[in-house]
Amino acid sequence: MELRGKQKRFLRAHANHLQPIFSVGKEGLTQNWVDQLDGALDRRELIKVNILQNADVTTKEVQHFIESQTEIQVVQIIGRVLILFKESKNKDARELSSRVKKI
Repeated sequence: MELRGKQKRFLRAHANHLQPIFSVGKEGLTQNWVDQLDGALDRRELIKVNILQNADVTTKEVQHFIESQTEIQVVQIIGRVLILFKESKNKDARELSSRVKKI
C-alpha cells in the first residue's frame, strides 16, 4: 500500500507519543536487523527507529536500505529518528492499517 499525504499525516500524529524501540549503531545495517524490524512491524504496524551517534550510516542510507529490502515504508524522518509503517500480515493486528485505508 503506497501512502498518500493525509495517510502519512495520520500516522505521524499516532507516532508522536511512541519511543524508538530499534536502534542502528556501529554494527550498521544487517539482514538479521531488518528481519527483526519486519517482525516487530507485523505486531505493531508503526514504530520509531533511532540512529545512534556512533553509527556509520546516514538516515537516507537507512531509509534506502529498509525500503529496498522490505515492504516497510518510511513515513517521516526527524533528525536521526525514522518513523516506519507496514501493514501487518496478521489480520488481528491490522487495527491501524484498516484506519489508514479509510483515509
